[in-house]
Amino acid sequence: MNHHPTRLLFTITQLPCLLSMFCLLFLLGVQAAQAQPRPGAPSVALLSVDGPIGPAYADYIERGIAQAAKSGRTLVVLQLDTPGGLDSAMRVAVRAILAAPIPVACFVAPGGARAASAGTYILYACHIAAMAPGTNLGAATPVQIGTGPDPPGAGKPGDARPGQPSTLENKAVNDAAAYLRGLAQLRGRNATWAEAAVRQSVSLSADDALEAQVIDIVARDVPALLAQADGRSVSVRGQPWRVASSGAALVATPPDWRTRLLAAITNPSVALILLSVGVYGLLFEFMSPGAVLPGVVGAICLLLGLYGLQLLPINYSGLALIFFGLACMVAEAFLPSFGVIGFGGVIAFVIGALLLLDSEAPGFGLPLGLVAGVAVAAALLVGATAQVALRTRRRPRPEALASLEGSIGEVLGDAVREGWANVGGETWRVRADTPLARGQRVRVLGRRGRVLLVAPLDQLPPGRAPP
Repeated sequence: MNHHPTRLLFTITQLPCLLSMFCLLFLLGVQAAQAQPRPGAPSVALLSVDGPIGPAYADYIERGIAQAAKSGRTLVVLQLDTPGGLDSAMRVAVRAILAAPIPVACFVAPGGARAASAGTYILYACHIAAMAPGTNLGAATPVQIGTGPDPPGAGKPGDARPGQPSTLENKAVNDAAAYLRGLAQLRGRNATWAEAAVRQSVSLSADDALEAQVIDIVARDVPALLAQADGRSVSVRGQPWRVASSGAALVATPPDWRTRLLAAITNPSVALILLSVGVYGLLFEFMSPGAVLPGVVGAICLLLGLYGLQLLPINYSGLALIFFGLACMVAEAFLPSFGVIGFGGVIAFVIGALLLLDSEAPGFGLPLGLVAGVAVAAALLVGATAQVALRTRRRPRPEALASLEGSIGEVLGDAVREGWANVGGETWRVRADTPLARGQRVRVLGRRGRVLLVAPLDQLPPGRAPP
C-alpha cells in the first residue's frame, strides 16, 4: 500500500496543532471543573464593586446576595473600591446586606483601593469588615447642593451664620451620623469613630482601622481573608452563625451586561448625551420624513436617557430647563427666528444642565467641559439653521401661481393621495389622483393653499405633454 509523500507530510505537520488543541481543551475543562464547587463542599461568592455606588451597583449587590443564598454559598465576599456614591443607592445596598440570609464580608481591596463616603456605610453594614494593606476608608460626610433657602418650618433665617452649615445641612449630617452609628452598634464596631467620620470627615488606613476596632481583619488577598474569617461567630438576622470558609471554593460573580448597561446609562454625562442625541434624531426625522433611521435611533436614545435620569436624584427644574432649551432649538428649525429662539434655547439648556443633579456625590457630577461641548455643538447647529433661514429670506420667492405651474418635482416617499415632494429645491406637500411612489417624477398642475396639485409625468391629462 503506497502513501503519498505530500499527504504523509501534511499529516505529520498537523500533529502539533492537534496536540495543542487537545491540551487547551483539557485545561479549559479542568478550569471549569475547578470553578464549579463539588456538591456538598462549602463555597464562597465573590462580588466586585469598582466605581461609584449608584443604582447599577446597588442592584448588582442585591441580586448577587440573593443568588448566592439561593445557590447554597456559605459566605459572600464583597470586594470594594469606591470613592462614594448616591445616598439612595447606598441605602439599597445596606438593606440588602442587613437582610442577607448568609454572612457578607466586605473586603476593601486591592492595595490602593478605598471605601470612602458611601463605601464606609456598606463596610460597616457587613458582618465581617476587612481591608488590604495600603487601603483606606472614611470621609462619610453627606454632600449636597443647597439650591435655595430652607423651607418653612426648617428654622429661622438667623439660625445659620455666615460660613456655618444651614439647617438642612445639619439635618443631613445628623441623620447620616445616626445611621452609621447604628450600623456600628449593630456589628459591635467603633461607634465613636463612625460618628467622627460623618461629622469631621476623618479617614483611616487599614492598620489604624484594625487598631481602632473599625474593621475585623487585615488580609493581603481573598484567600487570606477566608483563612482568617473561618470559625468566626457573627449574627445573621439576629441568629448566631459560625463562618465556615476554610477550603471553600471561590466562585467569582463579576458584573453582568445588565449591570454594565445600567451603570453606563445612569452616568449623568451619558444620560445627558443620550437625551440630546434622542431629541436631534427625532428632529432630523421630522425634517426628512421617511428617513426612519434617525427617528428610530433618536427614540431609543431618548428613552434610555430618560430611564437613566429617572434613577438619578435629579433637579426637576433643571430637567425642565433642558427640555425647554431643546424644544427651542427644535422650534428654530421649523419657525426660523434667525437665531433668537435657538440661542435662547442654548442658554436654557446650559443652565438646566448645571442644575440637573441635586447631589455632588463622587462620580455623579456633570463635567463643565461636557456641558460646554454640547452647548457649542447646539449653538453651531442653531447658527447653521439661522444662516439657511437668512439665505432663504434673501432668495426671490415665486409669488404667482404661474411660477409653480409646470415645475417638475420628485416624490420623497410612497403615498396614496398626499405626500411630500421636492419641487424647485423645496419640500412641498403634494396631492395626486393616483398613488405616488418614492423617486417618481411629477409635474405641478396647480396649488390649493399650501398643497401642490401634481400628476405623474406618465399620467398627464390631455393637452399636457412632458418636456
